Amino acid sequence: MAGTGKAHLRPGDDVLVTVEDLVVEFPVGRGRTVKAVSGISFDIRSGETLGLVGESGCGKSTSGRAIIQLPRPTSGSVTFRGVDLADLSDEEIRQRRTHIQMIFQDPISSLNPRRTVGDIVAEPLRVWGPSDASEQEAIVDRMLDSVGVDPDTARDKRPHEFSGGQCQRISIARSLVMLTNRGNLHRSRRRSRSSSRSRGRGRGRLLICDEPVSSLDVSVQAQILNLLEDLKAGYGLTMMFIAHDLAVVKNISDRVAVMYLGKLCEVADPDTLYAEAAHPYTDLLLGSVPEPDPTVEIDEGLIEDGELPSPSNPPSGCRFRTRCERVTDLCSSEEPQMRAVGDDHFVACHHPLAAVAG
Repeated sequence: MAGTGKAHLRPGDDVLVTVEDLVVEFPVGRGRTVKAVSGISFDIRSGETLGLVGESGCGKSTSGRAIIQLPRPTSGSVTFRGVDLADLSDEEIRQRRTHIQMIFQDPISSLNPRRTVGDIVAEPLRVWGPSDASEQEAIVDRMLDSVGVDPDTARDKRPHEFSGGQCQRISIARSLVMLTNRGNLHRSRRRSRSSSRSRGRGRGRLLICDEPVSSLDVSVQAQILNLLEDLKAGYGLTMMFIAHDLAVVKNISDRVAVMYLGKLCEVADPDTLYAEAAHPYTDLLLGSVPEPDPTVEIDEGLIEDGELPSPSNPPSGCRFRTRCERVTDLCSSEEPQMRAVGDDHFVACHHPLAAVAG
């Protein structure tokens, strides 16, 4: 599965983010290094939502944090609005982060328990302006209202007084304060859905959502997903949506990239990926989605061996070969490259489930 290559990267002025050969490694002592992300490449067009999916520990969250340079990647490039962030100073990165914001995985722990909701949402404004306190308060109220939180009720309360879903809404409001307070606040909600979803017409602002609904009840998940879709349309945002739930990713994404053990294995639009998965690992993920039908038989033979290899000592060649039923000697000696198997459908596999195009 897991391979390298850039066949899936798209040209054009409407590409907002291009990540090339991204590597993120962490020393863990005794000469060992965790290879969290190992040379992946992908892009996101302006106004698009890229879904990044894979099992826990595959490097999804690390990839999202690397885009925002938190921490800076070990190597590779992250080009945002035509500028490689790796070439910028710390102060220049700080300036760029006003256009890139992140919603973190745990909504409760990402909010300071000692501060009120009003202070939490207003903090970006205190750093970047406006300086007028009454204007700051008006913006905070507007943002809280836009995410479905009553500002009069929430402003003076602390995070522990809210549910997980409400805390996630507050986290979203905090991110939106920065992304939308650049001269676009007063007219943002008036923009029509059709114009805001047009390719290349987003305002060049990226919202990275790291598992934003994984810790929430199913009913609350739907509310947050609908909220994100409305906010994306209303504010003309570009989104990267990180998740392990394929059903969630399908509903919100324009394009989906599948990760395994620090590598990309497949990239396609959601409908194609779910109907015609070309990589054995993608097929495995789709097969693992539970069906709400007690009469459906559970297939326990989907995966070989079943144990995830260590990211500090990944297998040679294809990293999925130790768990793949289609493995051959080629898989251990040569890393697969991304190649097309259809229109905007790419896979990194020596023995894909679909025929290679061309």
